[in-house]
Amino acid sequence: MEESSEEQQPQPHDTAIWIEKYRPSTFEEVKGQKEIVEKLKAFIRQRNMPHLMFTGPAGTGKSTLAIVIAKQLFGENWKQNFLELNASDERGIDVVRVKVKDFARTKAIGDVPFKIIFLDESDALTREAQQALRRTMENYTHTTRFILSNNYSSKIIDPIQSRCTIFRFRPLEKNDVFQIIENICKKESLTMEDNAKQALFSICDGDCRRVENILQACAAIAKDINEELIFSMASVARPKEVLTILQLAIQNKFIDARNKLLDVMLNYGLSGLDIIKQIQKEVWNLSVSDKKKVELIDKCGEIEFRMVEGSDEYVQLEALLAQFTLCSLDK
Repeated sequence: MEESSEEQQPQPHDTAIWIEKYRPSTFEEVKGQKEIVEKLKAFIRQRNMPHLMFTGPAGTGKSTLAIVIAKQLFGENWKQNFLELNASDERGIDVVRVKVKDFARTKAIGDVPFKIIFLDESDALTREAQQALRRTMENYTHTTRFILSNNYSSKIIDPIQSRCTIFRFRPLEKNDVFQIIENICKKESLTMEDNAKQALFSICDGDCRRVENILQACAAIAKDINEELIFSMASVARPKEVLTILQLAIQNKFIDARNKLLDVMLNYGLSGLDIIKQIQKEVWNLSVSDKKKVELIDKCGEIEFRMVEGSDEYVQLEALLAQFTLCSLDK
């Protein structure tokens, strides 16, 4: 019995989630943020830095760089000198008054004169918590540096923004995403067609985490990854199918367009918000005038707003297709 239980135990390598397995641990491994990395390296060389704010889309390296800074500054003691809090879990004033203050008031271990507190998703902090954080940042500057990470810096109050050096992260470019894909394929013994790489890049919009998650899901099914598998695992309709729906609508074939739309949504398990984002991208590939394209994009925005506010998705999508059909009748 003991031998069988040992055999059934999964190996750590087999169960590793790729977003952690391939998370960069040095500045050299970070892709897509060269200018930011160079400035952060300068802080490390001086062994001093101001409070930092990392802002930008998800999956672009904000949390990774905060951890790399701690590792480069503190070496083996980095975990003792680094406190990571997710503000979306604990967004009230108590987290600042208790956890942050308790950690901030103690001295750092080692030869670096300060600790680092990393507040992930800091734009989820309530306004009261941000006011308390502002005072804490002032009072404990001699023992603590703060790194705030968020998707929208506009949700952070001005007094905190003025106390931080702000770094704005951009989505990863195609070359950087392709390098990540090729590195993972090499280490995991995967083969991947060029059109599959392009499909993965277009789906992920520069989000490295999503790239790695979709790749891991595909690798569980096949070692030879093609475009079809990428779209299937990502639950995203093929761009050609979405374009076909729109072309049917502008050819005055409203019923055919509606039926095709329902088929695509059911086959890929898409919500109304998912499909409307793809529709908005494909509008630019239609053979209509630029003026019509702009009008249709405006309609996409209006329909998306209605869905976010709670309107029925299918009714709103039919209304959008009706606008595409009216576009053909206006010629």
